[in-house]
Amino acid sequence: MRAGRGSDLPGVPAPLPGPDASKPVRKNKRNLSSCSPAQECFCGLCISPWSPGGWPCREQEKMSLPRPRRGGQLLFLSIVVLVVVAIFLLFYALLWKAGDLINLPHLRIGFYNFCLWNESAGGLQCHQFPELEALGPPQGALALARLGVYGALVLTLFVPLPLLLARCNRSEGEWHLAVCFLAMASMLLAGGLGLFLTYTWKWVTPSLLGPGFLALAAAQALLVLLLMATVMFPQRAEDDKSRLESC
Repeated sequence: MRAGRGSDLPGVPAPLPGPDASKPVRKNKRNLSSCSPAQECFCGLCISPWSPGGWPCREQEKMSLPRPRRGGQLLFLSIVVLVVVAIFLLFYALLWKAGDLINLPHLRIGFYNFCLWNESAGGLQCHQFPELEALGPPQGALALARLGVYGALVLTLFVPLPLLLARCNRSEGEWHLAVCFLAMASMLLAGGLGLFLTYTWKWVTPSLLGPGFLALAAAQALLVLLLMATVMFPQRAEDDKSRLESC
């Protein structure tokens, strides 16, 4: 009886043929490939109900890596850009234009300037308190209007920092702080602008309003839009908290 051949004894099964040492072992071409959808990589082997033996496989590491959602990133960048635009509009209207809503050769009305045309002098005559209070606008109302619009500018300046901290630290506290700043800035700007127009409606008409008023109106619209976006965004950021990348 020779080795490698089946046994001649009855009842003894023949051993399975072993690998031939004279032939080189060929590596499986699918060693580095991933398993098909109908198979699973278990203990280093691609197995399926139809092929229990399987072949070597490699774990799909790329599929397990967290993938940040581009939608959330684009929304956050849009919010930051809108905040910067709102700050620019407030700076333009309140500092560059000195708070003047109407700036014409014969009329200049703003939060710090109240100049009417004087026929006898042939030019603009600027009125101050208490002379201005005799024309109609009370001093207390104009002071509150100034406090509202310029307070909105100050609060809007504090919005970008908590937004960035909330994004980097994945913290809801900083995000809620930014929402509070936006809400207060929006209310102050609307209240101050509305209060000022209420007491100056005798001299202010829509056709006379200049770029300062348009900038304040656009800033008010942006603040409302930002408030709505920041209120809706945290819930989405909380759901995808594990997928977001840290700064």
